[in-house]
Amino acid sequence: MAKQLETERLLLEPLSLKQLSSKYVGWLNDPEVNKYLETRGGYTIEKLRSFLEDQEKKGILFWAIYKKQDAKHIGNIKIDPIDESKNSGEYGILIGDKDEWGKGFAKEASWAAINFCFDELKLEQVTLGVVEDNEAAIELYKKMGFEVTEKIEDKGFYNGKMCNSIRMVLKNGKQ
Repeated sequence: MAKQLETERLLLEPLSLKQLSSKYVGWLNDPEVNKYLETRGGYTIEKLRSFLEDQEKKGILFWAIYKKQDAKHIGNIKIDPIDESKNSGEYGILIGDKDEWGKGFAKEASWAAINFCFDELKLEQVTLGVVEDNEAAIELYKKMGFEVTEKIEDKGFYNGKMCNSIRMVLKNGKQ
């Protein structure tokens, strides 16, 4: 289960029904926000409510990202699933509020979640999958120390075309 995490500018709270809002539904339905996500729109308040209830029941590492300055919910981050046999967690992030893009919040929230996994859960690595065309995300992950481990051809249809996926890993102690 996720616990509250704090950074200089952000507060990460366990994701719950507290985040249910039309603004959140808007992110999920915005083609610019969801173009590299597996869930591509079609959300309603009820569909989001069901999703949030399901996530709460699972008790996974899933946080809502808030700016401390104005208590504004700007996105979410998760580490799920955790593979105990490999002592590894799978990372994913969404900064849904486009007004907050390009301000370093994704990196700041990522380090909070990743350091929690390394320092408190003692995971050996954090892995992720990213659409090859999502160059900004790949650049961020490389700056953070993630290394490419695999390229998967024709992984899925994103942004109107078939795309490859890149698998990346960050080993504990490499950041």
